[in-house]
Amino acid sequence: MTALPDWMRPPREEGWFAEDLDRLPEAPRHTELIDGALVFMMSPQRAWHGRLVTALTTELMAVAPAGLEVEREMTIRLDDRNRPEPDLLVTTAPYDPDRTCFRPEEVQLVVEVVSPESAHRDRTVKLHKYAVAGIPHYWCVEEEDGAPVVHVYELDGPTNAYAPAGIFRGVLRRPVPFEIDLDLDELVPPRSG
Repeated sequence: MTALPDWMRPPREEGWFAEDLDRLPEAPRHTELIDGALVFMMSPQRAWHGRLVTALTTELMAVAPAGLEVEREMTIRLDDRNRPEPDLLVTTAPYDPDRTCFRPEEVQLVVEVVSPESAHRDRTVKLHKYAVAGIPHYWCVEEEDGAPVVHVYELDGPTNAYAPAGIFRGVLRRPVPFEIDLDLDELVPPRSG
């Protein structure tokens, strides 16, 4: 059996804390902290996922009003034991080149593009954690026959849970967190052949 590298050993008996992620230079890219456990993206990312995240980032940057920034692959420090990394987020925080994470109160929208490896976390674990943290809007993007399908959720303040706000195919039009009108079918080229 191969021994774990030193950096994979928790620094304390209670496990990992959110601030520990900033002190793990040897950790793989896209390392998240979920319930005090390090989570790594182990499988290679699919081209569809990468193209969709890039296209959504570009489209949202083009329509985001002044005072909102679009960031991709940055963690959100939900609490001491949770620092997930969504595919992209919309934040009220001004651009800071040295920033490594955001606080929930700075985040208006989180977007997760589901991959086979992340499906359970994106559909259940993160859905719950982002809501409890008070992030107003969550999009969970699935692939259906090569096209994106966006499951949109809005935070219901009294229950601190997400309420479904629609499932969008072809076109995504939303008035919140700002005016959004996306042609989903144009975001990723269709499969060839």
